Amino acid sequence: MSKWYGVLAAGALALATSIGSARAEPLKVVLEAEIVTLDPHFTSAYITRTFGYMVYDTLFAPDSAGTMKPQMVERWNTSDDGLTWNFTLREGLAFHDGSPVTAEDVVASLKRWGSRNALGGRLMAATASLTANDARSFTLVLKAPYGLVLDTLGTTSSPSPFIMPARIAATPGTTQISEIVGSGPFIYNRADHRPGDRMLLRRNENYRPREEPVDFLTGGKAPKVEALDIRVIPDGATAAAALQSGEVDYMQYAPFDFLPAMERDRNLRVLNFTGAHMFTGHYRINTASKPFDDPAIRRILLKLVDQSEVMAGLGLDPRYSRSCAAFFICGSPYETDAGAAPLSDPSIEAAAAMLRQTSYNGEPVIVLVASDLEAPRVASQILADRLQRAGFKVDMQVMDWASVLARRGQRQGWSVYGVHALGLDLSSPLTNSVINFNCTDATTAGFMCERRMVPLFDAFARAPTREAQREVAGQIQTIIYEQGLGIPFGQFAQPAAMRANVTGLIPSAVPVFWNAEKK
Repeated sequence: MSKWYGVLAAGALALATSIGSARAEPLKVVLEAEIVTLDPHFTSAYITRTFGYMVYDTLFAPDSAGTMKPQMVERWNTSDDGLTWNFTLREGLAFHDGSPVTAEDVVASLKRWGSRNALGGRLMAATASLTANDARSFTLVLKAPYGLVLDTLGTTSSPSPFIMPARIAATPGTTQISEIVGSGPFIYNRADHRPGDRMLLRRNENYRPREEPVDFLTGGKAPKVEALDIRVIPDGATAAAALQSGEVDYMQYAPFDFLPAMERDRNLRVLNFTGAHMFTGHYRINTASKPFDDPAIRRILLKLVDQSEVMAGLGLDPRYSRSCAAFFICGSPYETDAGAAPLSDPSIEAAAAMLRQTSYNGEPVIVLVASDLEAPRVASQILADRLQRAGFKVDMQVMDWASVLARRGQRQGWSVYGVHALGLDLSSPLTNSVINFNCTDATTAGFMCERRMVPLFDAFARAPTREAQREVAGQIQTIIYEQGLGIPFGQFAQPAAMRANVTGLIPSAVPVFWNAEKK
């Protein structure tokens, strides 16, 4: 016997005006960076994910509570043994080129995406077959029960599972697509794109929103503005000045030192973020090179990292930052304090005493400092100072972020560096970029290979409930801190800012504009 879920009628939104109407000017926005890579499966860059949510659509998506809700899917069922999943798409879904969205497009897109995303690859490895039954229905058959089917099909982990035409999805994942055709609320046209200057995404007049109220990435995504005019303004101070003068309507990352003035300006609004919409900073550690090849020496870092000092060093108002010992971030479904006790009482004196009990023999600790990223730069500088005060020989090397990325691929020549990522991506053991490549991609994970965690990743994927998943996440976190494999340096928001006449903007660290209006 099967259970049917989510039987929801598709809704249509009548949009009275055409794209060419002069009734309303575009919403002018400045994002974190220029959108360079347009292939939504090809890169994990956040800016490409933002582009993807505007132009493409997904089968499922999370609401503000993190619950997966159907988006392109109308209904689905599962067999009693949990191995067979049947899905039916909503009626009337269409790509921007006018062709209907079919189950064949979904199957091809998921297979291409699964070759590029760690969580998607895990689902594909657990899949016995994924086939289109007819134009609107497809079936996923698993080799064994897998507890994260919907979480995977709706994940925000970048690159995200965006659906594109099968003829385009036939392009190997290692090759960037050249034709950008989605079915989302906004349409990309190469003629509207001037690299280095701006990109215009026009409203999709034929988009069919769901009937439910919009809630984060779910519900009735109604494109209300005529177009998004995405400006390229690399300098934060220049972008802030453009916002204050009214030249632009929104900026994704308001500079921290501009926030007090922006909060006092009645023509502006500052949008703060909490929970999974905050960033978490981590120290990544080279476990292949002395001195941090020794877990006893790595554990000393747990006593040295003072998150409150790092947040203060960034000059962050307490409204925008917090200390958090949960490796899978505070405010997520997998928040736990398992194994985190060593982070609760940082002490240079205690760290120095611990160091004297180890085999440390004066090997230099090479701290990489990214000069062009504020949070990693400040965090790395603070750690270098505390390492030295605890008795380590420190070699602090300053370079740009690109050079840090190149250096971390070498087994020698670095010991530790700071980095930060969005909580939406760090909140699950299977998407956390600090540890989810454990024993599979050594360069990304600091050559970490903790074999005890490998079966726990599988157990997490098979766990049938959130409670069971949280229990496994706690076991993984305990090993991480026991072995000193990665250490968070704080959780903080990077607020957005907008003109006060912009309404309906969804509070999201992944900027989405489908319900925004400009009064």
